[in-house]
Amino acid sequence: MRKFILKMLTALVLIFAGAGAAHAGMGNIATTYGVLPADMASAQALSIFTTQPSAAYYNPASLVKERRGEFTSGLFYADHSLEVESKGGSNPPDRQGEVINDTPSKNVLLGMKTDLSNLTKQNHPICFAFMAGVEKYGTEMMAFGSETSRDAQYFKYDRQPLFIRLAGGTELWRGIDAGVGLSIELHNEAELVAQTDLAGNTEYETLNVSAEPDLQGILGISVDLQETFCPQGNCWLDGTEMAFTYREASFAKTSVKANTVIPGTIPEPGLFLNITTIDSYKPETIACGFAWANETLRVGISVEQQRWSDLEDEFGDDTIKDQADWDFNDVIVPRLGVEYRLTDNYTLISGVAFEESPMENERSLDVNYLDTDRWIAGLGVSAKFRDPWLLAYPLRIDLGYQYHWLEERDFELTYTDAPSNPYETVTAKGEVHVLAGAITLTF
Repeated sequence: MRKFILKMLTALVLIFAGAGAAHAGMGNIATTYGVLPADMASAQALSIFTTQPSAAYYNPASLVKERRGEFTSGLFYADHSLEVESKGGSNPPDRQGEVINDTPSKNVLLGMKTDLSNLTKQNHPICFAFMAGVEKYGTEMMAFGSETSRDAQYFKYDRQPLFIRLAGGTELWRGIDAGVGLSIELHNEAELVAQTDLAGNTEYETLNVSAEPDLQGILGISVDLQETFCPQGNCWLDGTEMAFTYREASFAKTSVKANTVIPGTIPEPGLFLNITTIDSYKPETIACGFAWANETLRVGISVEQQRWSDLEDEFGDDTIKDQADWDFNDVIVPRLGVEYRLTDNYTLISGVAFEESPMENERSLDVNYLDTDRWIAGLGVSAKFRDPWLLAYPLRIDLGYQYHWLEERDFELTYTDAPSNPYETVTAKGEVHVLAGAITLTF
């Protein structure tokens, strides 16, 4: 009987979330890949200095560096080839290098930034930006799923839920800019009350669904060292800049409350079922970066501290994953990026990064998450057409490619109903190919 009610509740969750076959994952487009093609190409090393609309996520202070308005539209495609290889167990399946996740992520990217300086009589620099990403090329805003799995599932990769960031930046003092932003996540609630028979026919139904935004802050500071310390002339600080950002943790969330009465079997007040689950967790992040540039070359390094340890408490309230006894570590992510101006119109972008897995567990009861250390490399090109046909201002086209190599790591699979636990040992490995393109109109 309980399984019957659970099936009803599962159907409600899938209808509500609009994510028919989405797996459970804590990844998202920004922390896993990068927002715009230039961010992906530099492995996000130069993103803390970007002046594009993606600065609404990375560093709102950077919006002031280029005050001309921009409208950006792009497409993003991530091809996953995530494998497990069995190393034996009490009853392991016959698999060698089995791909357990090859569902691609397909996002449409929309961004805009504009100069609001004319709002003040002093014409003080003020810039505003908006950045959004929508899965399945704009048709699926809630690519959301949460489930237990006997066979294992990857922690960071899958389709991506709705991504929205708003931010603004202004100049504080000579060469020093500051910005604030908001991360907007949807926290959804559904309440179902129904009377049903054993065949599943319902009557006297009541269904209430609501979604409210959860707002988390983003702070950023950028410093042009040459302009700050030697504005009157050239010095050894020419072309150098520093940046610092802070992003609060955020995640998507769905809560479902169901109450069912079956006359003659389950009387009033009925059977109560409550499910709360989270998805697309973005850890609290502190980042700093340093960049140097001349007329043809720009080199930047950035370091992030991602506080994944807070996810342990969040999973404690997740009724689907709370039994797994999680341990997460805070991690440091180093990134290195390079831009080289080939001509006045074309710029080559590249970068590398190493991300250590925050997941300390090698087993997670019933959930069976897999996660490994990964190397990330990116390559891209940016083309700026300064006098495009019919347009009054320059047009920019960006293309980016990113490759993820997942180092091998062993995990023990467990399941409550298995004859023995762990019932199998597997090796997680794989690779991901990411392609993205964007067109930016300036105004």
